[in-house]
Amino acid sequence: MDRYFASSELIINQDGSIFHLHVRPEYLADKVILVGDPQRVNIVSSHFTQKECDIQNREFHTVTGYYKQKRITVVSTGIGCDNIDIVVNELDALANINFKNRKENDTFRQLELVRIGTCGGLQPFTPTGTFLCSEISIGFDGLLNFYEGRNCICDLPMERALLNHLGWTGNLCAPAPYIVHADEELVGRIASTDFIKGVTVSCGGFYGPQGRRLRIPLADPHQNKKIESFEYNGKKIINYEMESSALAGLAHLLGHKATTVCMVIANRIEKNADTSYKTHIDDLIQLVLERI
Repeated sequence: MDRYFASSELIINQDGSIFHLHVRPEYLADKVILVGDPQRVNIVSSHFTQKECDIQNREFHTVTGYYKQKRITVVSTGIGCDNIDIVVNELDALANINFKNRKENDTFRQLELVRIGTCGGLQPFTPTGTFLCSEISIGFDGLLNFYEGRNCICDLPMERALLNHLGWTGNLCAPAPYIVHADEELVGRIASTDFIKGVTVSCGGFYGPQGRRLRIPLADPHQNKKIESFEYNGKKIINYEMESSALAGLAHLLGHKATTVCMVIANRIEKNADTSYKTHIDDLIQLVLERI
């Protein structure tokens, strides 16, 4: 029997748009670029030759248009995996649920989701200005643990190796990290040969969870050194950010293709940061527009 999505589960606004994004199904392209900053949507869409919609609600800013005959939607998510949960689920609903009868469409529609963001580099070979691609994402946020099928799509041996390396096994106060691989074809196409590819850690915060100490002492002052030294099957953790794990995990569960690319704006080993990064992010944006 076809599943019916009740109004309390799938909230549709009076104008026929999805609850948070305020976007209607006809405005969603198959190729989607996700950015954190709502203002960055304007930078991406400035390269469009034609725009179909320009919609904003809270931190969610959406523009659909054309770049060199490619129909693309760009959406801002704000900060954090909790917002990625909202955005990815609502994008999937726009693509695969009939808003009139509240049932799943007969034909599955696959989306390509590429997040463009900024991050902190965790290796000597990831200085500020480096373009990185998340082949594998480690979620310290816990979001995917609320969904059925989590173990089927995660790299469980790598999870165990990381827990042992960090000394978190049996520690009830430690996160329960999940590890998800990004779509291999999409990684190869977007990152090509000019991005550094590796493992990304997504955190549930910017300060303590990423090993930054201001006035509150850290539970584990040596966490970053442990993360920097972790290696599994020849792959190292190259950066911290706050969204890639939820994107990779939810996309995998829903059948979509996804990856994250970032520009390093702070190197945690060298302890420096580039606060003028906004003048250079457009170079990364144009590469993604060409390759998506």
